[in-house]
Amino acid sequence: MKLSTSISALFLTVSFWASQAAAQTFTAETLDATQNLVKAGDKYVTLLGTQVNIGEKAPNFKVVDKNFAPIALTDFTEQTVLISVVPSLDTGVCSLQTKRFNEESAKLPENITILTISNDLPFAQKRFCKAEKVENIKVLSDSVWRDFGAKYGLLIKDMGLLTRAIFIIDSQGKVAYKELVENISQHPDYDKALAEVKNIAPVLVVEPTPAEEKPEADNNTL
Repeated sequence: MKLSTSISALFLTVSFWASQAAAQTFTAETLDATQNLVKAGDKYVTLLGTQVNIGEKAPNFKVVDKNFAPIALTDFTEQTVLISVVPSLDTGVCSLQTKRFNEESAKLPENITILTISNDLPFAQKRFCKAEKVENIKVLSDSVWRDFGAKYGLLIKDMGLLTRAIFIIDSQGKVAYKELVENISQHPDYDKALAEVKNIAPVLVVEPTPAEEKPEADNNTL
């Protein structure tokens, strides 16, 4: 029984990575290529996919959560969404970036949602979030379909990773802010992104709680 289970697990793993390799080949052959935007070390990398610009309608995309359940941008309708994109949670800068936004998320109003997206497998993302106590943001994986990376022009050719970036999608579904970090090894501009998301998000108006009506005074005296 144990041998059968191990063989089945191995088969599923091989099948998964074979499908990923096929997806990468398909991506490299069919997607637009952009150069001279991002460096790895001192060399430019080629980004695959469609570059999106500020002011454009944000393309909907499909990724998965830690349980492989599909998650789409349209699931956050009427929210202002900050998307923190990292190459891999297993690296130092990506880890710090994710933990920074997790901490900052607790200070933001309820109409702002922060997503972290990488090409790490959901299993690895789940382990990372548990170990680092990342609970305030949604950590999502583009490893299954590469849909997000392709639609936002973030796939690094021949690496299978997403380049480091920040996007803010306003409550009307438009791209309101974009930062492609010039070098993959560098941090994004946290302060600017956080200031922008607060400015872009609609101000939440809290309706005052009606004062409890006081009972009328009893004019009758004993």
